[in-house]
Amino acid sequence: MNVLVFTLAILPALIIIAYIYRLDRYDRESHLSLLLCFFFGMLVTIPAMKVEQLENQLPTVQGQLTFGALLFSTFILVALGEEFFKSLPLLLFAYPRRYFNEPLDGIVFAVMVAMGFAIVENLFYAYRFGWQTTLVRAFTAVPAHGALAVIMGYYVGLAKFHPSRRWSLIAWGFFQVVLIHGLYDFFILQEYNENLMVLTAVTLTLSLYYAIRLIRLHTQDSQTRHREVAKSDGDGDIEDADHSTHNTKPLR
Repeated sequence: MNVLVFTLAILPALIIIAYIYRLDRYDRESHLSLLLCFFFGMLVTIPAMKVEQLENQLPTVQGQLTFGALLFSTFILVALGEEFFKSLPLLLFAYPRRYFNEPLDGIVFAVMVAMGFAIVENLFYAYRFGWQTTLVRAFTAVPAHGALAVIMGYYVGLAKFHPSRRWSLIAWGFFQVVLIHGLYDFFILQEYNENLMVLTAVTLTLSLYYAIRLIRLHTQDSQTRHREVAKSDGDGDIEDADHSTHNTKPLR
């Protein structure tokens, strides 16, 4: 793998990381916590790929997966498998930490995990298929991982500060990312109708639009919280921000 292909494999994820990090203006997390999430995201790529190898055992007809096998592969082995493993560092490492102290942190940590995952996955594809595939993935698979991370992170952020609805919010976010991921992969991999490939772009575009909308909601909440804390400091009434300072409502 030459320098150009290596750069193509890692640069898109680094750009997304820089964008999300820049959004977290008021209460940024330590570099160590972000790097750990990124590292854990890289690690969970290994078991996710192991699960995906089970596709080789699914039934085929003339070398192609049957319709049922394709659904199982895209929605269960790939979508459910990848999103499950990516959720582990977010829920088991980042979520319980004290420095996860505003809803926007859910997006930040989720994106760090997803970009660690995306870089390892991209390097694998770059090594196996070369620069052409890597270039295509820079505008498709990597942004898709980013959008899915934002969606999952948005609901995990809400769950952190709505404890009475914690599990329902996490489950709803997880269901959405699995469904979107499964549709995206299904439209790419199906060979029944070439016109259905267009729906891959539609799924990606709508996911990015949805993710941008969710980012705006949490960044607005972060700005509001910062103003409230600043005003409190100015009045001499300094107190710790608690759950009541987070006014973001679950988006349905």
